[in-house]
Amino acid sequence: MQRLTVLRVSVCFTAMLLVSSAVLAAEHTKDSLDTVKEKLKAKEALLVDVREKGEWDEGHVKNAEFGPLSDLKDADKLEKLLKQLSKDKVLYLHCRSGRRCLNAAEILQKKGYDVRPLKQGYDDLVKAGFEKVNEK
Repeated sequence: MQRLTVLRVSVCFTAMLLVSSAVLAAEHTKDSLDTVKEKLKAKEALLVDVREKGEWDEGHVKNAEFGPLSDLKDADKLEKLLKQLSKDKVLYLHCRSGRRCLNAAEILQKKGYDVRPLKQGYDDLVKAGFEKVNEK
């Protein structure tokens, strides 16, 4: 009886490990910012800014797509946004500090996109030479 209980616990534990490893959280890309620039220039990728509207209006990277995390979490807004994004291109996601883009990446990965969240935030991109656009 005791062996049967140990066996059941072992099977349950193994199953939990398998399930949890299959649902890995998104990680920041290892692509360099130079690689990102090259892929954007070659039109092999899109840069998606997942910051919110107020942040976007204060300044954003030229030619970036606006896709705030709050819209990605809203089913209706998500469907509208997905129509603007190509599954044939790499989606580089950025935010202010690298955290929100990980959340956004998980949502977009589940929809079948090749998503590469950037650890570098908006200010880092501007410092690295990405052209800034101000709305104000």
